[in-house]
Amino acid sequence: MNTSLNLNYSVELSSYRDQHYKGSRVEQERCLRYSCTMYVGNLSFFTTEEQLYELFGRAGDIKRIVMGLDKFKKTPCGFCFVEYYTREDAEMCMRYINGTRLDDRIIRSDWDTGFVEGRQYGRGKTGGQVRDEYRTDYDSGRGGYGKIVQQKLIHTPTN
Repeated sequence: MNTSLNLNYSVELSSYRDQHYKGSRVEQERCLRYSCTMYVGNLSFFTTEEQLYELFGRAGDIKRIVMGLDKFKKTPCGFCFVEYYTREDAEMCMRYINGTRLDDRIIRSDWDTGFVEGRQYGRGKTGGQVRDEYRTDYDSGRGGYGKIVQQKLIHTPTN
């Protein structure tokens, strides 16, 4: 059977869409439906590339992993892209690895239109992910408090 003509998608797309995608919504949908690339979020800042290869390799053959980096410090900031050779392997990832625990965190994977150079950097003002700037809870796996709270703690005078 020619899988390129198969319109029965076995793993549904989520409602999330990258707001920075360069192209139309229709084009983005098409790319997502045929993509072999996963966006993986909620990673610990301490998760290694080796750990990711070990876990995601259970779903199939990995073409490459691109670690998400703080755009200023060039240190891991809690996400990555996992590119598989085939759509079938990426679907296995969505079925069996999405929502599992890695480094004591529940990780999330979602379809991505495909890695483009520059997307490996966090989009937040301070260099990391936007969500980590506004977090008010303490999360040791993601650098402690969110960046805004950290700034307030640094600039709060002590008596």
